[in-house]
Amino acid sequence: MANKVKQLWADGKVVVNGWLAIPSGFSAEVMAQCGFDSVTVDIQHGLQDYQSMVTCFQAMQAHPVTPMVRVPWNEPGIIGKVLDGGAYGVICPMVNTKEEAENFVQYCKYPPRGTRSNGPIRAGLYGSSGNYQATANDETLCIPMIETRTAVENMEAILDVEGIAGVYIGPSDLGFSYGLVPKLDRDEPEILKIYDKLLKECDKRGLYPGIHCSGPEGAARNIALGFKLVTLLNDSGIMAIGARSWVAETRKNSGGKA
Repeated sequence: MANKVKQLWADGKVVVNGWLAIPSGFSAEVMAQCGFDSVTVDIQHGLQDYQSMVTCFQAMQAHPVTPMVRVPWNEPGIIGKVLDGGAYGVICPMVNTKEEAENFVQYCKYPPRGTRSNGPIRAGLYGSSGNYQATANDETLCIPMIETRTAVENMEAILDVEGIAGVYIGPSDLGFSYGLVPKLDRDEPEILKIYDKLLKECDKRGLYPGIHCSGPEGAARNIALGFKLVTLLNDSGIMAIGARSWVAETRKNSGGKA
């Protein structure tokens, strides 16, 4: 299975990413048919666990989306396990230093580049027998999250780490770290200045910056800034927005009967 994210970036396109907080193969299957380029299972803050992640991957496999995961933390056990389960990209939270970024890459890559243990039990099904290991280091994407004041201070050192494909901004935690209200679509000058520096530093190094957005309006603004991957909220948030809108519209048009 080709890594669509890599292909789109190579073609100069922006990746539109879905996000799964709901531990359901059926909702994953629905999201995979909605036009996303990639879909990320969130096992940090969502209700997902490892087994539900595998179920979501199985449900999505019939559709042309690249499966990715946000892991709970930067540690080798879960990172190797989600890759063995079939993740083509790993988004890792709270990467604050060059050393942490180097460790992350080590956990993601097979020797000699890294220390990932061999055993792609499910991921190996993606290719012909024995072929997965030959291409995994190139095809799997390491994407550390920059979402704290400390990470911003160490930005250039993190971006210099060989093996990362890009970085992912967590706007809520980033703002929180600077004493601001946690939210996704940010407009504070001090945060926009950080975005501008990050985008320039990524461009210098041929890296691809991503960001979490509250919806299409925020995504469009971030694409205009130069982000190369935009996430549209998550499945539960999209469902809630749609449901609230329809209920409100029904009541409004009911002539006071509902």
